Amino acid sequence: MLVAVAGGNLQGVEIAYLARKAGWDVLVVDKNANVPASGMCPWFVQQDLCEEKHLGALFAKVDLLIPALENDAALAALARCALSNDIPFAFDPAAYNISSSKQASDDLFARSGIPVPRAWPYCPPPVIVKPSRASGSEDITIFNDRASVDDFLKQTNGEWVAQAYVEGPTYSLEVLGRHGDYFLPQVTDLHMDEQYDCRAVTAPSLLPAEQVAAFEKISLEIARLVDLNGLMDVEVVENNGALRVLEIDARFPSQTPTAVYHSIGFNMVEALGELFMHGHMPSAPDQGRARGVVYEHIRVSGGVLRFAGEHIISNAGPLRRVPDFYGADEAITNCTEGRADWVATLIVTGKDRQAAMDKRKQVLETIKHSFGLTGEFAAVNNSS
Repeated sequence: MLVAVAGGNLQGVEIAYLARKAGWDVLVVDKNANVPASGMCPWFVQQDLCEEKHLGALFAKVDLLIPALENDAALAALARCALSNDIPFAFDPAAYNISSSKQASDDLFARSGIPVPRAWPYCPPPVIVKPSRASGSEDITIFNDRASVDDFLKQTNGEWVAQAYVEGPTYSLEVLGRHGDYFLPQVTDLHMDEQYDCRAVTAPSLLPAEQVAAFEKISLEIARLVDLNGLMDVEVVENNGALRVLEIDARFPSQTPTAVYHSIGFNMVEALGELFMHGHMPSAPDQGRARGVVYEHIRVSGGVLRFAGEHIISNAGPLRRVPDFYGADEAITNCTEGRADWVATLIVTGKDRQAAMDKRKQVLETIKHSFGLTGEFAAVNNSS
């Protein structure tokens, strides 16, 4: 089984990691030679994915093609190549077109009664402003007065979404399936850095059972609204017991699928393969046996250990998987002997959430002692 991963950045790392866990061979393709996923697979090819004339030969022996990028021209070229060469293409262009525009998805939510933060100018400050078509935390700004919001929107080109900034813990849930038949693996807890970039994922979630049920209901409703055929990620914030949808992404996400895999044993890449190659929906795992997981990004630089969002991984160059990394179950890292500056995504598990948290503390202490580092531990709880 050979899967091609089109794109070698954060999504590419996630897909390559889980595809190898499924026992598959992996080909990663990206126009840049030093992308993180280039070190995560047996085969890497440097190729501009917008150059459609080269794609047929490149993917001639591929059993499954999964895009891991958000370039519209490349996605269109990949879709045409997959269609003309009869390659299963694990992607839903129609749902992605909605989710990739925060403006389009917010309009859909407003028409359908999906709970979201109140839109500007119908909300008081603080107000969060984000580009409609950017991913993750890119270019997000928070304003604390009305004049600043109005001035920014008047002076800035492009499409922007402005809405009430809702404080509270954030949660993620994936939806997998097609045309009304959907599967929801597991809710995970997200932990943000100062730039609103996700720095850690934990499972099982601390979200109460009744709110998990509400989150699942919202996610299923959104999947049906966009007629999802593939995989979608839904992110919500909880405030005073109410859930508000922050964004959706109808493409393979980063971070949360690996946390889910280590918690309940469900592999989203393998499930996508079954769905697009054979039309099979996955069977439900036993969430009653969920293990505790802490999936966390660290950076070591100048003798200091720091915690930051996944952007530090995106700029780290080729990464590799290292088992038993200073007591962590695994790390995805560029750390090598003698290297003073490095990054790692630590994957720490335990029999339950508290056991994983306790083990995480020991791992960080071991890393600090082994490298002679300073730096305070960042908290990982349901409000960070």
